[in-house]
Amino acid sequence: MRICALQHVAFEGVGSIADWSRARGGEIVRRLLFAGEALPGLDSFDCLVVMGGPMNIYEEERYPWLREEKAFIGRAVAAGKAALGICLGAQLIADVLGGRVVRNREREIGWFPLFVIHPWARGIIPEAAPVMHWHGDTFLIPPGAERLAKSEACQNQGFIFRERVIGLQFHLETTPESLAALIEHGAEDFSPPGPYVQGPGEMLGLASPGRFAAINAMMAAILDRLAAVSEGLAIP
Repeated sequence: MRICALQHVAFEGVGSIADWSRARGGEIVRRLLFAGEALPGLDSFDCLVVMGGPMNIYEEERYPWLREEKAFIGRAVAAGKAALGICLGAQLIADVLGGRVVRNREREIGWFPLFVIHPWARGIIPEAAPVMHWHGDTFLIPPGAERLAKSEACQNQGFIFRERVIGLQFHLETTPESLAALIEHGAEDFSPPGPYVQGPGEMLGLASPGRFAAINAMMAAILDRLAAVSEGLAIP
């Protein structure tokens, strides 16, 4: 599967998605929007992956490329492309589909359990699985989409739209390297403390190799399903 990954900051890359693509002989083309790179043609990829970032989706004056990115996401979805949004990326897709993005009642940063709601995700994410979160905003479920999961701090942790568009508020692609980069560049997010904000020490203490392997396997299963939908195959 050919993936086009939209990246919003240098320190939030594709993480374990690169491993999945290499293992399956796929191709990832990254577009560094923060560096002014141009968006590709729709015929150059099969799946659009929209990554995270520290900005808000409405900060178009500060980040002018957001306006063009939203229009591009809309064209990709209208063209029937598979799409996956992660954190900010999920918020951008939700906004394009008509779901408002708002401040979440709590900041959620660290390893917290996820509770699956939709059958689509039940074979992928174990009940109460601890996954990586790093967000202060959240999305309302877009019209025509269905809610996938929730957590104690955030009611809308994911959505599915027309079987081929997935938005995840949480981070299954996180690797030891990408978590270290988030902690290094997101120091201001730890203050003030909150009930769902783990400090760097606690977060790293919980970050065992097995935990990374578990969430990366969940990410791989989601990508397998998107690849099957993109190729017109039966969903595994």
